[in-house]
Amino acid sequence: MSAVDWSHVFATRSERMRASEIRELLKLLDQPDIISFAGGIPDPKLFPVEAIRKAQDDILADPVTAAQALQYSVSEGFAPLRRWIVDFMGKNGVPCGLDNVLITCGSQQGLDFLGKLFLSPGDTALTEAPTYLGALQAFNSYEPRYDRLILDGGNTTPAAYASAAAANGGRVKFAYVVPDYANPTGITMSVESRDKLLALAEELDVPVIEDSAYQALRFDGEPLPSILSLDIARSGGDIEKTRTIYCGTFSKTLVPALRVGWIVAAQPLIQKLVLIKQAGDLHSSTLNQMVMARVAETAYEANVARAIALYRGRRDAMMAALDASMPKGVSWTHPEGGLFVWVTLPEGLDGAELLARAIAEERVAFVPGKAFFATDSMSNTIRLNFSSPTETQIAEGIGRLGRLVARMAGDAAAA
Repeated sequence: MSAVDWSHVFATRSERMRASEIRELLKLLDQPDIISFAGGIPDPKLFPVEAIRKAQDDILADPVTAAQALQYSVSEGFAPLRRWIVDFMGKNGVPCGLDNVLITCGSQQGLDFLGKLFLSPGDTALTEAPTYLGALQAFNSYEPRYDRLILDGGNTTPAAYASAAAANGGRVKFAYVVPDYANPTGITMSVESRDKLLALAEELDVPVIEDSAYQALRFDGEPLPSILSLDIARSGGDIEKTRTIYCGTFSKTLVPALRVGWIVAAQPLIQKLVLIKQAGDLHSSTLNQMVMARVAETAYEANVARAIALYRGRRDAMMAALDASMPKGVSWTHPEGGLFVWVTLPEGLDGAELLARAIAEERVAFVPGKAFFATDSMSNTIRLNFSSPTETQIAEGIGRLGRLVARMAGDAAAA
């Protein structure tokens, strides 16, 4: 009997599902001779292991909390954890209540839920170019069209965005941004650009999805207000009058494996997302939420401070290595926080080709930039991560990569 041909029963949306280049590259971490700048993963030395162990042991040692932790629970999320988030958001200029908070299985689930809620086939999502690959993967399942969000140096009007969307059979449904130390570029959106985005969204009458996975990891300068806090200020201090949807996560500040993220927004939006949560997985792991609530209460600020100190040093090491090793014609961003540097190669060099040779010849890995574009991709770009490798590995790996870029640029010039 021949194998079943599944293709004729798959939904059309499955044609837009692609494997993550980043997830595939993470497999290289198992090869000890590879210096990897590929994954945007935190250094495991920062994980508050003892705090997590104590929290879980204490919860499971008490019959009352053990029963609660191992039982079904409400879709909105564990109330003490949501209260911690309400307090955290309030300290960051976002006054809100429990009914404005939904716990998700990491912020990635939040992005998937938002794509499901807003996008019909052919609708338009406004995204920066480049943008977070995981967001594109989440939205792709709902068959959108993408248009490039340009806030600085562009002349695209709200009417032009709306007309282009209508001409393609849909409507503009939202704008998605990573405003702080963006994945993949490391760039931070200015307050002026945040205000422009809110004005654009208001004129189009669409929401703004603010992906704030890296907001806490600022190395230099003063923190900028979140887009949601600016929206609240424009709305007379009332979150119920805002259009911004804030997606947060503990993955970059405490630990990723517990898969705890959150969404903060106006209640009508949260109520719809709760219905999607109920249909999707009923609720996030109660045990994980209870553990995270205790760890956040006792260890969050100290852990963030440790992460900032460690990653600042590695950012500085990468800046120094790029200065010392990259040939003329290569440029890169200078992030004030986060985990990433975006590198633009000389014209004619392809990031994917560079990766293949970097692995084969220099045993260095990174992510080619083309994967981060929904439209108008630039193949002569790459993303480098500095949170995982040590400062010694950064110096060695960037040195190897710089030599390879010089060889390839020289070969291209001679051809």
